[in-house]
Amino acid sequence: MTEDASFDPDEPLSIAVTGAAGFIGSRVVDRLQHAHPDWELTAIDNFYLGDVREIGDVTVEHVDIRDRDRLEDALAGSDIVMHLAAVSGVDDCTENADLAYETNVVGTHNVAWFCRQRGAALVFPFSMAVLGDPESFPITVEQPRDPMNWYGRTKVLGEQAIETYADGAFPAHLFLKSNLYGSHHIGDQTVSKGTVINFFLGRLLEGETLTVYEPGTQARNYIHVKDVARAYVRSAERLAEQLAAGETGVERYEIASDEDPSIMTVAERIQSIAGEYGLDADVELVENPRAGDETLVSAFGVDTSAARETLGWEVRHTIEETVRGRLDRQLD
Repeated sequence: MTEDASFDPDEPLSIAVTGAAGFIGSRVVDRLQHAHPDWELTAIDNFYLGDVREIGDVTVEHVDIRDRDRLEDALAGSDIVMHLAAVSGVDDCTENADLAYETNVVGTHNVAWFCRQRGAALVFPFSMAVLGDPESFPITVEQPRDPMNWYGRTKVLGEQAIETYADGAFPAHLFLKSNLYGSHHIGDQTVSKGTVINFFLGRLLEGETLTVYEPGTQARNYIHVKDVARAYVRSAERLAEQLAAGETGVERYEIASDEDPSIMTVAERIQSIAGEYGLDADVELVENPRAGDETLVSAFGVDTSAARETLGWEVRHTIEETVRGRLDRQLD
């Protein structure tokens, strides 16, 4: 920790969340407010995709993490930075490669450098895309990085930067998270994202075919956004302890569930549940536009023991419960 760091364990923590207008970030700010109402929260986003502007009594400020001076002004005084801002997804990063590099690599360097200069703790997530095509299971965060696409490559570079900057300067938690699903509410606003399960549910409710990319047997692990947000709140609580103890360096955690069905199994499961609600849904196997850019493994188990044992975190949501909940709300 640098000489100008000013962490005081007897004072309420100051937490900054980048990407706070987004799918995960808005939920994290909401949960931090409820879990620790005495903590001071700063929420920033450049509104590239996220559109949440108010979260309880916190206003999301327009700040682009690529603008180092503006970023450092916004983060000033923060004890912990939860760096959730990113250009995410294989397609977006492929189509907007420069933006993905500037945001996911340069922006992450800017955040990590701030933490090194100020001694602030850091939370940083990255997806399973950093692993490429895993050869052994269950997945652990220590497995080799071999990304198959530009998104995964940018996140690996961000991870490497944080590990370098954190050494001897600040504590950091790096989260390898599986595929998100679900939604949540900020006031009257429903916040969601077009991930696989959400995509299927959207098409179902629009009366459209559930299209599955070939071969359909490819498995993914799925985790609800609310479970991910709780992990990050627990992370902040542990980081507060580590700051008080003067600890530095990175800890890595896996955030996943016990559910890793194939894409076709997910579609057919949703089709079956929909039938119980009197809804007809067709499932169709279609050409895969991402062939060569994604893993086609048929199982995707993940070892989450570190998060469970060290953070006291657990999975509370299931795919079936989420599907039924969505249909209950929509068809009520």
